[in-house]
Amino acid sequence: MRGRFYRLIRDLHLYLGLFSSPFVLVFAISVFFLVHSWLPKIGSETSNTRVVSGLPLPGDLQTLSGRPLIDALKATLEKADVHGEVGFIRHMVKEEKLIIPVTIPGRETIVTINIASREATIVTRETGLADALVTLHKFPGQHLVNIRMNWFFTKAWRWMADATVYLILFISVSGIYLWYVLRAERKVGLLLLFAGALSFFGMAYALSH
Repeated sequence: MRGRFYRLIRDLHLYLGLFSSPFVLVFAISVFFLVHSWLPKIGSETSNTRVVSGLPLPGDLQTLSGRPLIDALKATLEKADVHGEVGFIRHMVKEEKLIIPVTIPGRETIVTINIASREATIVTRETGLADALVTLHKFPGQHLVNIRMNWFFTKAWRWMADATVYLILFISVSGIYLWYVLRAERKVGLLLLFAGALSFFGMAYALSH
């Protein structure tokens, strides 16, 4: 029974670790970029501008804000062939304009809509692979929680991020179990475990005092 349980945990540790490794790699590399405030230029940045006219706008546009406004403008963005996570929308009442930032990993789009003429100027900027990794790391994030997850793939990425955390917890616990079962490695493992715990709590104490 113990042998079967050991093999089950060993196999799950191996295969779930392999499954989650691409997601862990994305988070690990993007943390390096975030900590050092540095983005390598992997491919050149490009931008283009286009104009789209005849856009549909919601009839109650003046009364909407926040998430209801984003939901109401989905048909407008669909018509303009702009897809992605919509950020905070600026409604410039006097100028009769809407400024809509739309983001997908590696691409930033600013849609400026003239409400009177129903015409939009769309500026799209390709930001590259490194910026895409940072965007994935920050999605969905804690900012603007009332309007976040307004794009299907953002929701899917949040589910994957949650799953990655649970898998890492399982792999950590199962790794400790597998180490404990291997008697020959107990002393070395115990020393490394103690050193890791001491480093973590020591750093946490130093940062909080």
